[in-house]
Amino acid sequence: MGFATAKGTNDPPEVRNWTIHLIALVASMAALSMGYDTAVIGGTMALDSFTEKFGLKDMPSGERDSTQANITSTFQVGCFFGSLLTFPFAEKFGRKKSIMLAAAIFIVGGVMMCAANGIVELIIAGRAIGGLGIGMATMTVPVYIAETAPPSIRGRLVGLFEVVSQSGGMLGFWINYATNQTIDVKKDAQWIVPLALQCLPATLLFFGIIFCPESPRWLAKCHNFEECEKVLVKIRNLPSEHPYIQNEIREIRLQVEERSSKSDFRNQFKKLLTKGTRNRVGAGAFLMFLQSFTGVNVMTYYSPRIFETLGVTGTSNKLLSTGVYGVAKLIGMIMFALWVVERVGRRGGLLWGSFLGCLPLWYVGSYVKIADPAKNAIDGNIQQNGWAYFAMVCIYLNGTIICATWQGITWTYASEIFPLDIRMMCVAISTAMTWLGSFVVARATPYMITDLGYGTFFMFGGFVIAMGIWAFFCIPETKGVPLEHMDALFSRPTHKTVWNQLRKKPLPETDLGLSRVDTLEKGSVVVHDEEKANRD
Repeated sequence: MGFATAKGTNDPPEVRNWTIHLIALVASMAALSMGYDTAVIGGTMALDSFTEKFGLKDMPSGERDSTQANITSTFQVGCFFGSLLTFPFAEKFGRKKSIMLAAAIFIVGGVMMCAANGIVELIIAGRAIGGLGIGMATMTVPVYIAETAPPSIRGRLVGLFEVVSQSGGMLGFWINYATNQTIDVKKDAQWIVPLALQCLPATLLFFGIIFCPESPRWLAKCHNFEECEKVLVKIRNLPSEHPYIQNEIREIRLQVEERSSKSDFRNQFKKLLTKGTRNRVGAGAFLMFLQSFTGVNVMTYYSPRIFETLGVTGTSNKLLSTGVYGVAKLIGMIMFALWVVERVGRRGGLLWGSFLGCLPLWYVGSYVKIADPAKNAIDGNIQQNGWAYFAMVCIYLNGTIICATWQGITWTYASEIFPLDIRMMCVAISTAMTWLGSFVVARATPYMITDLGYGTFFMFGGFVIAMGIWAFFCIPETKGVPLEHMDALFSRPTHKTVWNQLRKKPLPETDLGLSRVDTLEKGSVVVHDEEKANRD
């Protein structure tokens, strides 16, 4: 099966070249760091060497829950502030320098964690600083990829960010399992090695991004149209006189001229509340916040404890089960990149993800309620029957479904819908919201597992179905829509746009029928198709 491309675009095949894919892959090393660091901490805290070194083994359950929640959630706090504080730097100095700074900060946090030597506070500080770097990167990288990608594969390339993230998560799960199996529990290396490896992708990102071009749309926003054209020629693999390059330059120039007359921060904040923008900010921010409540983040942060509620005992068995979960998530994300994002679409993927994703969670909740496997395991009455194995399959199935839909689509959607002049500010707000949601989940989960038990699964299943209902009414489809045409798509009330899309009614030509921009001198947009271009 080949890669899907968005239907309805006129992109020549040359623009889908190896250069643009390589740029996206290098930038996505930030996602590898994010996925690895997010996944590795739960397994590391389950290692016997870690619990001995940092005193978790002898803590009362309440204190243990609090300590684990602090270690996990301070990462999200750092991410929250990192994503909010980065956009002024990214606007002034560019996307590349912001990504390099983010990588350097993350490396500092990783080194601090490795040097903790039994000091919980140093682990927490390292997690917070590492989160600051990841927050900066997750705000900047999806925008950088979206601003360099052609419309026909923009969803795929931004989706690569999440594919690499899940690859990092899978590596984090399996490295914890490997160190538990191969390194003596009495050696500090058992917990240091998993934490140290998180610095490797950040180092690759720091040096790799040096050789990547700056975002052509950021260059245009700085009125450096000559350099913008040079970058487009390179990444589109087309000569400068090609109509596609010339039309893309004209569209970018038109949007810059129309929207960048006043670009100071005060006016940017005012623009957040203007018609056609506030609905996008609301949709992007709420969408990113909600993705944390699909249940996938719960499993990622605390997978060994989740499998313990299903009756899985022993550190090795819990880490093995967690590793398989990482593979299931990666399979889902590959499905997202290969098929869902450009064939099923953004909106369709969210709806199907909600409908299918809630069912496995409700089964697991029912099983835990009826069989109480964790209590049986404590009493020594472990009975892994077919119902128990199917509960584990449901955990894996939920991870695959959510990663194929909600987990990848949210990052893609939030990186593509905002206006050029305030894109970084809008993405900063949206990214901060996803880390705020992650913080809530990371902070609350240990207590929910202890106090609610089976109710945790029912609750997240309910969240997933409610999110689908919201997406049905509030999320227009953006598949195949050029970035310069998002203003038109969101210019009318969202419910009207969604209703027209449901009825498969095309939007008026003045709204979204723009295939290419004619001339800037006339101060208006004139639509023309390829036949007219040939006649001219």
